Amino acid sequence: MSEDTARARQELALLLRRLNVELDAVGQRFAQLHGLNRTDVRALVAIMDAARRGEALTAGRLGEAVELRSASVTALVDRLEKVGHLRRSRDDADRRRVVLEMSDSAMAAGADHFGGLAQDMTAAMDAYTPAELAVVHRWLEDMTAVITRHARAEPPAAP
Repeated sequence: MSEDTARARQELALLLRRLNVELDAVGQRFAQLHGLNRTDVRALVAIMDAARRGEALTAGRLGEAVELRSASVTALVDRLEKVGHLRRSRDDADRRRVVLEMSDSAMAAGADHFGGLAQDMTAAMDAYTPAELAVVHRWLEDMTAVITRHARAEPPAAP
């Protein structure tokens, strides 16, 4: 690999890190405005993403998504339900199963806070061709997979 290619790859990794820091700041601002913590926001995003995929999210699957054990997930769900951000309901496919759903007020708060950002990001993509967007899509999926793998890896054993 050429030195220029190595530099370009390093620069992309640094830009991705910077993007992550800025997106985290937007999420933190939302959390502060709504009396939430980082895990609460991660949980709401996991619930929203599951709904977008047409999947029902149970407390157990939420725990996997945010890396919490059962008792902590129960406390998280109780807290988010108490402040009106989510509701528990019976799964239409299996009435024995309880699934988690975002409340209308939580969806409205998210749209209010993140809607302008989403519009601006979409507008910023107007200059990209479909082929360029496909490459960016593939790259972001690959980078997300790498970051997820590192985030969920077992920490190295202490010496």
